[in-house]
Amino acid sequence: MNESNRRIISVSELNKHAKRLLESEFPLLFVEGEISNFARPRSGHWYFTLKDDKAQIRCAMFKNRNQTVKFEPKDGQQVIVRGRISLYEGRGEFQMIAEFLEDFGDGALRRAFDKLKDSLQAEGLFDEDRKKPLPAMPSHIAVITSTQGAAIRDVISVVRRRFPALRLSILPVQVQGEESVAQIVEALRFANLYSKDPFDLVLLTRGGGSLEDLWSFNTEPVARAISASRLPIVAAIGHESDVSISDFVADLRAPTPSAAAELITPDGEVITDQLNSLKRRLKLSVAQKMQDDLREVGHLKRRLRHPAHHLNELTQRLDDLEGRLNRSVQNILSRGQSRLSTVHLPSPTAALASRRQRLANLHEKLKIVEQNHRRDMQARFARISGKLDALSPLATLQRGFAIVSNAETGKVLLNSEEINTGDRIKTRLNKGSVVATVIEREDTP
Repeated sequence: MNESNRRIISVSELNKHAKRLLESEFPLLFVEGEISNFARPRSGHWYFTLKDDKAQIRCAMFKNRNQTVKFEPKDGQQVIVRGRISLYEGRGEFQMIAEFLEDFGDGALRRAFDKLKDSLQAEGLFDEDRKKPLPAMPSHIAVITSTQGAAIRDVISVVRRRFPALRLSILPVQVQGEESVAQIVEALRFANLYSKDPFDLVLLTRGGGSLEDLWSFNTEPVARAISASRLPIVAAIGHESDVSISDFVADLRAPTPSAAAELITPDGEVITDQLNSLKRRLKLSVAQKMQDDLREVGHLKRRLRHPAHHLNELTQRLDDLEGRLNRSVQNILSRGQSRLSTVHLPSPTAALASRRQRLANLHEKLKIVEQNHRRDMQARFARISGKLDALSPLATLQRGFAIVSNAETGKVLLNSEEINTGDRIKTRLNKGSVVATVIEREDTP
């Protein structure tokens, strides 16, 4: 061998070149295998061997990556590792740098999850136009969950704090295990068919857990039972980071059971404030209406004249007309007598008798006219008196009512809040008045 053609490199240079070659040649890989020799030094990094029945490879997963793993790896566990091929230069060992780690069982569940999700989504079960609106003020809610978990305690606590009048009916089910799916489907069917005291909506919830723990809520029977529900359904499955098929199908997804309880319950304090505001506005409106009516009655009272005044005027006018008539008759008689005195008639007896008869007839007609006019005036007076009595507070007093006023100021009292204990009040009755001292006040709630 020609010595001048030899290029001698160090071991470290060799390993460096080998590492560069491996990292550039191999892309991101997914490798399945069994964990062995798992170690976790004080640095927080993970070191383990990934093997199958024919080969093995060393793996390292640094602290900034392994903090995202939701389970504790252990020897003998079958996992799927996502990472890159590299070489540890210090020992010249071929290894894999892991970036993500999932349990092999979770991997199978995840693939099944994605397959069912894609199928139901293509079928339209996740479409927004299928979502039913939630009632603004529910009175009866069905909660489908386990009675043993923390989820139901959180829901009850929030509902009692926000709106204690809301009724919760717990439909207990297993939330994981072989029988859980059938129990959840049956509970949904029961909630929709219950008619004695119908539910306004359904809360489907449970606490957090692994993908396997939450699997009952990722099954097709549960998804189709949610889709077929005529009642709105709120799903709160697991923690905020957990997502289930039930969340996609439900009408509303809440990140946690407590958050779901917040979403479905009205705020009692806000409703109380609104009712108090409406109550104040109603009281002010009623008081204003009463004041307006009282002013109107006072105005009408001032405009209304007592019929007796008008009747007196008519009587006086009648007396005047009667006097004028009598004077006219006397004048006519006087003129007739004067004429008779100057006229020499053969015999005035017949003419005088005729005149007297005519005078008697006229006098009789005058009496009839006077009686008719007086009767008309009396009838009109009776009608006007009836209207006045209907408006007069004296008629109200005759029926047993009373007018209460402040004895000091004379102001008429409309409600109990205008007088205080110890004040003196004056009560006007149908006949007479009573002055008393207030010893107790009862306000209208």
